[in-house]
Amino acid sequence: MRIAIAGGGLGGLTLARILHRHGIDAVVHEREADRTTRSPGGMLDLHPESGQRALGEAGLTGRFRSEARPEGEEHRILDPAGRTLLHHVPQPGSFDGRPEIDRAALRDLLLDSLPAGTVRWRHRLVAAAPRPDGGFRLTFDGGHRDDCDLLVGADGARSVVRSLLTDVPLAAVSTAVELRIDDADRRHPEIAELVGPGNLWGVGVRQILSAQRLGDGSIRVGISLPADDRHPDTCRTKHDLLALFDGWSPRLTALVEAGDGPPTLRRIQAMPAGTRWTHRPGVTLVGDAAHLMSPVGEGANQAMLDGAELAAALVDSPADPDAAIRVYEEAMFRRIQPIAEMSARVHAMMLSPTAAEDLVRFFTPQPA
Repeated sequence: MRIAIAGGGLGGLTLARILHRHGIDAVVHEREADRTTRSPGGMLDLHPESGQRALGEAGLTGRFRSEARPEGEEHRILDPAGRTLLHHVPQPGSFDGRPEIDRAALRDLLLDSLPAGTVRWRHRLVAAAPRPDGGFRLTFDGGHRDDCDLLVGADGARSVVRSLLTDVPLAAVSTAVELRIDDADRRHPEIAELVGPGNLWGVGVRQILSAQRLGDGSIRVGISLPADDRHPDTCRTKHDLLALFDGWSPRLTALVEAGDGPPTLRRIQAMPAGTRWTHRPGVTLVGDAAHLMSPVGEGANQAMLDGAELAAALVDSPADPDAAIRVYEEAMFRRIQPIAEMSARVHAMMLSPTAAEDLVRFFTPQPA
């Protein structure tokens, strides 16, 4: 059986790794030129019941623990005046919670676990057409073609494979702006001390200014705003961004001033919670291609668990991949719906007028 995975993100690589462990070959088609092309992104907190579980099934727990940073779980919430509303410090060296790991390090960990040639770089899928005898004919940018018996769409938010199963629309849920501060400890020690080893959130009325320490000593600065058509025109320069935070504490706006290079702006979208599709033989989806949701820390974890659960189903039914896909999809639909609904609620809460008090309550342990 020829298995093609479109997309070399965390979900697709987890799927390929676990299949490989069980002697099942798969090819990963990735649009990037190589592993260094993609922006490194930020940190991820891997959850025990999803991301960490998937890495366990991939046989990579030891590698993960050598790369992860439990101290990255530390987080602070500040108000616009710079007053600390909440400061959480994790137990030193503990992996019992949700230890952080740089997205780039996690992706490299998975890539290094695969045989040479598993990932075919510069293979951006542009079309997939059913073949008369089953399976799909894949067409890539540049005209190259390949055939497969099973196609897994792990190709992200704007998935090409998704169109084979559903035409569900994507809805804008927020606007995100990103900046980066390199070598923060040496160049901006005050900012480095403020951010600490983990995450910082400055929370105002329907706007958040955040910062996240990465393993290479840089700081990833993020701005979250409502999905407003005006924002793309008011977020193009650091001057524009500082105007949005007029009146905020200079300790917080220093995060914007220290950013290296121009801001990067993205429109954040999500699929409706509860999205399903009618089963189609020979094709399925994992990760954002299957359930793009509001970004509150579940997307990567659920993508990896998708990969692990699809791999397990295929291993259990090697002679009947169609039955395996049905088992995987029904379980995934049930698992994802409440998580997508929760993600939408939390994301809306973060950009609400009462976000600061709501977030403090959300992160404060409740008495038993």
